[in-house]
Amino acid sequence: MLKPMASVSFDLDNLWSYQQTHGDAEWRRYGSYLPVLMPPLLECLARASCAITFFVVGADAVREENLAALQMIPAHGHEVGNHSFNHECWLQLYSKAQLEEELERAEAALLAATGQRPLGFRGPGYSWSPTLLEVLAQRGYLYDASTLPTYLGPLARAYFLRSTRMTKEERQQRQGLFGPFRNGFRPVRPYQWRLPDGRTLLEIPVTTMPVLKLPFHLSYLLYLAGTSERLMYAYLNAAIALCRMARLEPSFLLHPLDVLGRDQVPQLAFFPGMDMPGARKQRILAGVLDVLATHYRLVPMGVHARALTGGRQLRWMEPNLTVQEETVQ
Repeated sequence: MLKPMASVSFDLDNLWSYQQTHGDAEWRRYGSYLPVLMPPLLECLARASCAITFFVVGADAVREENLAALQMIPAHGHEVGNHSFNHECWLQLYSKAQLEEELERAEAALLAATGQRPLGFRGPGYSWSPTLLEVLAQRGYLYDASTLPTYLGPLARAYFLRSTRMTKEERQQRQGLFGPFRNGFRPVRPYQWRLPDGRTLLEIPVTTMPVLKLPFHLSYLLYLAGTSERLMYAYLNAAIALCRMARLEPSFLLHPLDVLGRDQVPQLAFFPGMDMPGARKQRILAGVLDVLATHYRLVPMGVHARALTGGRQLRWMEPNLTVQEETVQ
């Protein structure tokens, strides 16, 4: 019997983008760890026979020093998605014109660097707006993957911002980071956005536990592994059991700091989980992929999206247009 599928994605946030989100002025140097990150990550994915989607930032794709690392993505059979051009986690503040420019620049950069035009999008910091969805649909995107249905967004944001050195304006920009509490009321399973202009767009949320809405992507699992790997695997297996009971095909998320430790990126030692060596993280990643592969066929998000839109009945949702959108002038 054919296993149900689960999509796997990787938000390819670079060193500078973490520094930018954290309010560190060093981000303007556009420091990169991609040459250190990609070889062990791709080796781990190859051992798991797992093709995934990499959401790539356009500003990395226009820098020559990153091209060799980015070209490894299609060379190893992986898919490229759009993670914005500037990786600013306040896309909900952008005007329509700004969003159109942001997407167009990223698309051109990713196509030139990797040979792939992205058909999927994820907003940095899970940022999105009704206007963004409209622009994605107008530009022919197959799916969006910017929502994280959990009640824990404000808690994660407070934890992250506690150690930052930001101005009042910078903190205000980041007030939407990881999403508001009400995101916990959003659906866990994929659905179709019904947009005001009559278009539709598939939404594939980052999967959280059905009912409980607790995240279980790798960053959370590694946090548990810092206490006990046995506890981590018990948590993962409980999440999988809930997904299977709900007949939910999950979308599982990875980040660079799930692979790298502060032994490789000392500039990000402040980030949670960076006291764990990169080699241990890579071993845990391999183990987690093995557990997922026991229950699911692991596929890129584009494969998952095409299957979801291939005749299945999906729930319809309308973006919340009652919340006033602020725009950056």
